[in-house]
Amino acid sequence: MIVRTWRGRAAPAQPDDYPEHFRFTVLPALKAIKGFRGAQLLRHDRPDEIEFLVLTRWASMDAIRAFAGENVDQAVVEPDAAAALVSFDTTVRHYEVIEEATVRARK
Repeated sequence: MIVRTWRGRAAPAQPDDYPEHFRFTVLPALKAIKGFRGAQLLRHDRPDEIEFLVLTRWASMDAIRAFAGENVDQAVVEPDAAAALVSFDTTVRHYEVIEEATVRARK
């Protein structure tokens, strides 16, 4: 499995614009791509900005190419996403998952 990471930053006055775009536009498009395995949107509040970290999980680099095209290190940022952010990374990073663990909630 491959994890693709990307960061964007929003103004504190617009805390919900990017999460809404992610939830209602990005996720439905990703779910339609063969080899997409899941995503997380993380938020870190800072005094002058809100940083969002997007982690997407993919079965292979071929699945990522189906989403991003041949230049897999180039970020895919739609105009609506760019409008919701004050800045964002233009490139992404890919990490091969070496080990993964889950913990069941105890009753």
